[in-house]
Amino acid sequence: MATWFNKWLFISVAPVFLYMSGHEMSKDCNGLFHPFHVSVTEINHNATEKTLEISCKLFTDDFENAINKQSSTKIDLIKPADKAAVDKAVQAYVLKNLSLKVNGSNVQFTWLGFENEGEATWCYFQVDNIASVRKVSITNTLMYDQFTDQTSIMHVIVKGERKSSKLDYPAKEAVFSF
Repeated sequence: MATWFNKWLFISVAPVFLYMSGHEMSKDCNGLFHPFHVSVTEINHNATEKTLEISCKLFTDDFENAINKQSSTKIDLIKPADKAAVDKAVQAYVLKNLSLKVNGSNVQFTWLGFENEGEATWCYFQVDNIASVRKVSITNTLMYDQFTDQTSIMHVIVKGERKSSKLDYPAKEAVFSF
C-alpha cells in the first residue's frame, strides 16, 4: 500500500497554476492564484489484495472552504488543531460527493487519511473485497458546491489498463468498462 501512495503522490494537473485570462481566480493558502478549479480522482484495482485504492487530489484552499461551509466547526487542513475532527470533516465531505458502483453494486469506502502536498490535499480511501472489476461507475460532485467551472479528472486502472475521463460541471457521472 505504501508503494501505491508514493506512486500516485506525483500525479499532477500540469498547467493548473498558470495564469490564463478570462478564468475565475481563486487565492490559495500560500497567497498564489490559480485559475482552474480541478480535482483528480484515481482508482486502482489491486488484484493481489482484492482492493480498490482511491486517491483524490484537490486544491487545499478551495477544499478547506468547501468543508468549512458544510461543517459547523472551522477547520484548517494545513495545521489542524484537532486532527480527529478534521479527519472526520474531510471524510464526510468526500463521502457526500463521491460514490462508486463496481460491477453494478454500490461499494463502501474505508477512510485511510489525508495529507498535504504543496497547494494540494490528497485524500485516501480503500474498498475491500473486490476480486475482479468489469465496470466502474463513478458519481463525482467534489467541489461542485463551490464552483460552476469545476472539472473532475478521473483515472481508473484495472489489470494495468488505465482509462481516463473528464467531467465538467454539471456533469457528474462517468462509467468505465474493462
